Amino acid sequence: MKLYFAPRTRAVRPRWLLEELGVPYELVRVDLARQEDTAPAYLAVHPLGELPALVDGEVTLLDSLSSCLHLGDRFPEKPFAPPVGSAERGPYYKWMVFAETTLDSVVMEFYRDAQAPAEREPSDAAVEKHRARLTAVLDVIQRGLGGREFLVGETFTAADVVMASILHLANHLMLLDGHPRLVEYVRRHSQRPAVRRAVTG
Repeated sequence: MKLYFAPRTRAVRPRWLLEELGVPYELVRVDLARQEDTAPAYLAVHPLGELPALVDGEVTLLDSLSSCLHLGDRFPEKPFAPPVGSAERGPYYKWMVFAETTLDSVVMEFYRDAQAPAEREPSDAAVEKHRARLTAVLDVIQRGLGGREFLVGETFTAADVVMASILHLANHLMLLDGHPRLVEYVRRHSQRPAVRRAVTG
């Protein structure tokens, strides 16, 4: 098992899950400052030069969602994915995909806005549109979480890894005002020992 990794990228998500699983893996650091993501050696692994890439034998996964889904099923003896056919399996898929495709996209709009130079700041109308979309998305998650500690069932799963990692960025950007349950959710899961190991360079 080999994970191509750089800090502060989506590669943190499968690394966090690997640390939770406690299975051996090789961490290959990709230095973005030195543009190693565009080097031929890495492009042979990930043709788009993006992170992460997870190599498991003959299988190569090219994004964080498929990597986390694969890892959740790869070790069925670990409790990080509900069994196929169980009542929790559908909600597990729902939250994994919702976090990665719906929540991540709207949070990244705010992240890009925060990084934009002053002359390219978005209009007030664009910010309000993003804000309304974000609020609707966060409302869905908060209602779905309810009073539970975890998204699915009674245990921490790969869905919590993906969701909490994206909500952590949202909280860092001060986007979770008005959603105290999500702030609590992020703070609780960001204190897990595996997170500290995953975010180190």
